[in-house]
Amino acid sequence: MPIDIRQFPCLADNYGYLIRDRETGAVAAIDTPDPAAINAVLEREGWALTHILNTHWHPDHAGGNQALKERWGCRIIGPKGEAAKIPEIDEEADEGDLIRLGASTAVVRATPGHTLGHIVYHFAEDGAAFVGDTIFALGCGRLFEGTPAQMHASLAKIAAMPPETKLYCAHEYTEANARFAVTVDPGNEALARRYDGIKKLRAAGEPTVPSTVGDELATNPFLRAKDVSVQQALGMAGVDPVAVFAEIRKRKDGFR
Repeated sequence: MPIDIRQFPCLADNYGYLIRDRETGAVAAIDTPDPAAINAVLEREGWALTHILNTHWHPDHAGGNQALKERWGCRIIGPKGEAAKIPEIDEEADEGDLIRLGASTAVVRATPGHTLGHIVYHFAEDGAAFVGDTIFALGCGRLFEGTPAQMHASLAKIAAMPPETKLYCAHEYTEANARFAVTVDPGNEALARRYDGIKKLRAAGEPTVPSTVGDELATNPFLRAKDVSVQQALGMAGVDPVAVFAEIRKRKDGFR
């Protein structure tokens, strides 16, 4: 595996990520939720920040760009569709672009929905995807800017990745997502087992992230809008999956 990954909690419920190309020593921060936390991990590891890879413009993802660039002189890459909102951006990235971190390469996937320009970074050779707020363990991002059809299509891009791909999302929302998921997919035994494991992890203060594409296909209701059992549980048997997805998202938005 040519990249090392460091995951660390920051802010209220964010995860920060640093990735290092083993061959060259190039280091990227995936988003910049908390510059102090990022710098602390860099110092601990003895790494020097060379890149920032932004997934979208929200302040808990790009708000630390300027402080980190001032300290490290790093190159900032972000979504083309949101370039005007990405502080200190040097390079715009869009669907299909290849982003090189030393000898490692990520392919960019455009995943509008949470925001209109959201992108994810798929390091296919490493079996890792940094997905920002498009997909969460057992959830997906709120549709602040995009449509259900856009988000449904974006999630399909992630679902098409190899099932063993690890999904590094930006927030620890999993237990709350699980509480909701069982209300719309009550007969899913894999989901019930996963929920039990999640409760144990969180009780021990352990992260539930990353998950895998395979885990999400089996248990994440937002990827299961075509599933007959989910449609039946919603009273929407035979309905277009985009409409089913929209109903799941609507219910999650109002879930407490």
